[in-house]
Amino acid sequence: MLRKIVMSGSGDQSIVVLGAAGLIGHFVASELSRRGFAVTAVARRFTVAQREEFGDRAREVPIASLNVAELAQLLRDTEADIVVNCLGVLQDGPDDRTQAVHETFVQTLLDAMRACGRLVFLVHVSIPGADHDDRTAFSRTKRNAERLIAASGHPYAILRPGFVWAPAAYGGSALLRTLAVSPTALPASDNSRPFFAVAIEDVAETVAWLAQNNSAGVAVRWDVMEPQRRTVGDVVGSLRCWLGSSPGPRVTTPGVLLNLAAKAGDLAAWLGWKPPVRSTALGEMRRGVEGDPRSWMAATGIVPRSLDDVLRERPATVQDQWFARLYGLKPLVIASLVAFWCVSGLIALTVAYEPAVAILTSHGFAQSTARAVTVTSSLLDIAVGLAIAMRRACRIGLLTGIAVSLGYMASAAVITPDLWVEPLGALVKTGPAIVLMLVALATLKDR
Repeated sequence: MLRKIVMSGSGDQSIVVLGAAGLIGHFVASELSRRGFAVTAVARRFTVAQREEFGDRAREVPIASLNVAELAQLLRDTEADIVVNCLGVLQDGPDDRTQAVHETFVQTLLDAMRACGRLVFLVHVSIPGADHDDRTAFSRTKRNAERLIAASGHPYAILRPGFVWAPAAYGGSALLRTLAVSPTALPASDNSRPFFAVAIEDVAETVAWLAQNNSAGVAVRWDVMEPQRRTVGDVVGSLRCWLGSSPGPRVTTPGVLLNLAAKAGDLAAWLGWKPPVRSTALGEMRRGVEGDPRSWMAATGIVPRSLDDVLRERPATVQDQWFARLYGLKPLVIASLVAFWCVSGLIALTVAYEPAVAILTSHGFAQSTARAVTVTSSLLDIAVGLAIAMRRACRIGLLTGIAVSLGYMASAAVITPDLWVEPLGALVKTGPAIVLMLVALATLKDR
């Protein structure tokens, strides 16, 4: 099948990509830059690697909180001809609100485009699906943003990509990798939901096509996805083959456990984490991902690759296999470390308080000193556990936990060496706990 490929950009087009640190935004900004477009990558925060990649074309600003005047000045400074809005929030959390990011910001952006004194074409990344199926704040606010754009009078293209498959893994794509290597399976009702996919290269190619062709007066809304119908089970099955996972039978996860996992994910989100299993993610999966890409294909000449073709083009590496397995273990690692530190501290403060004090007094400590050391060390343990539980403090908590553990081991070797050979081997087990904290540190970053 013939496939229209945009090989190079136009030096006359200046493109601003908002949300250029995210999965879609980063790839689109990188690909447009590679094709020769003048790209400014804008995000609240870039990784070190992304800053290195974009160099002086990267701008770190609190984009979603800018007012009209500030955003209009940004568009003037970058001489923006095209704005690609990739900002999105799955669910309300301590730092993000779906309405603020999807509706309020889009209205601010539209007003800024009007105020900046130049014609700006907007490419807005939305979600597929019919309006009457919008069940979550995520989908409802995304749809409201589409209505704001359509009523604005600006030229625009609203892209509604399906399940986006990219070389990088984040959110839903990371979760499906884990499901593919898991010994469990989703319930049949969830497995059968429609789940049309799209390669991220096809999303970037669509933006490049819009940039290279005259967009004045354009107002389009395209479903960007492969035309082949797929289900959630089909996608997981394809990933299972790609990752070389055993095709044998799986234990079906009861729906009630999925709902409980989503509630746990909601709680983790309020602690600063961004787990892929949350109420919104589960609701959107059960709503399904489907659309009609024919108008997009006809207008652009792009023939999307199927997910199977994309997977065959880049066979899974051992790094992909490691990630798929470790990603599912990561929340268990964090949760077990939180429990380890908090519970050990609570035990020492309650049922084991007097025995702990007795151990120290038997080794020459004064009663008051022994009590002070027991209380202090117990509170320190609980503080480490609480720090690990909160995303922003997790790294500090892990490093502190490693230092405290080494301190306990060294102190015991000097003060209470007999504890190294006690029957339950409490101090001996501290070594594996340190290793587990090192594993948590190694897997802490999501992108």
